[in-house]
Amino acid sequence: MSPSENQGVTAVYSGTFDPLTLGHEDAIRRAAHMFDQVIIAVARAHHKSTMFSLDERLALAQAALADCPNVKALPFDGLIVEFARSHNAQVIVRGLRSVTDYDYETQMSGMNRHLAPELDTVFLHTSAHVQHISSTLVREIAKLGGDVSGLVPAPVLNALQAKVATKH
Repeated sequence: MSPSENQGVTAVYSGTFDPLTLGHEDAIRRAAHMFDQVIIAVARAHHKSTMFSLDERLALAQAALADCPNVKALPFDGLIVEFARSHNAQVIVRGLRSVTDYDYETQMSGMNRHLAPELDTVFLHTSAHVQHISSTLVREIAKLGGDVSGLVPAPVLNALQAKVATKH
């Protein structure tokens, strides 16, 4: 059965999303216009310490994209190609901010293609107004008391402010 004969084309957009930024949101919303379903694959992130728990990151992703009925957030662990296969996805979406991102993502795309030739990777160049945003910088600015209101969706801003307030 082809994708058009069942649920349509499903895309997966993966990351740690610690926290989800306006850059992530921009890419997800754009992907939601291109594909029938978009799954935000929120990585468990065993390899690094996160500011937000997995459950918090899932809830924040759902809250930020609540107005997009074809977008849902799910946890994932392991290889993204295995996650994509298990959810009958045909596409992996990746956002590109810079040449550095392009180099890394091209290598990952090639490896994913080797592991799962049936999956395609689609690169979305980040919109200019959010190109400078990274989760790492957002966390640092928030921890240092800076204003991140123009960098993250409203639910994430509230959660960041609450998280930082409890640390002081």
